[in-house]
Amino acid sequence: MDAFSEPTSALARATIERRLAEHLPSLRAHARRLTRDGSRADDLVQDTVVRALAFAWSFEAGTNLRAWLHQILMSVFITNCRSRARERRALDSMGRDPCLWVHKEAAPEMRELSRPVASALSRLPAGFRDVVRLVDVEERSYKDAATELAVPLGTVMSRLHRGRRLLASALSECEHSPRAAA
Repeated sequence: MDAFSEPTSALARATIERRLAEHLPSLRAHARRLTRDGSRADDLVQDTVVRALAFAWSFEAGTNLRAWLHQILMSVFITNCRSRARERRALDSMGRDPCLWVHKEAAPEMRELSRPVASALSRLPAGFRDVVRLVDVEERSYKDAATELAVPLGTVMSRLHRGRRLLASALSECEHSPRAAA
């Protein structure tokens, strides 16, 4: 039989269950020192017991059960600390970057394009104009635009990039034309 066979695992679990109660006071004291909070310490001890029972197969009979349990407690404590640190970082970054917020603010509704923008957009080649209209004006996804235009997604992204540059150039020319100054 190997080390992970059912009888060995059942024996290890029975040993742990039988002797666990005698180690609970030292686990609680260790958890209170680590957390400095009674309820968090109780949660830590509970998580330690659950993990010890789940991994009872890895306990080697005849070794130091107290040390094994305290090692599990430290592992659970460190995992919880890392998890809380990740949560804090995520919340901090969400606070600084409104693009990460779960509920985006409603974008202002655009009733119609200004005359110079509509004119410049209408002068773009059809492929670029259609992609810019769908993605930027109608706020459709790249995938939706690709489906509607029956082109690959990469083509939509390429046309959008080039179409925006062409539109910006056309608008810049409008601003500097003699008619715009009049």
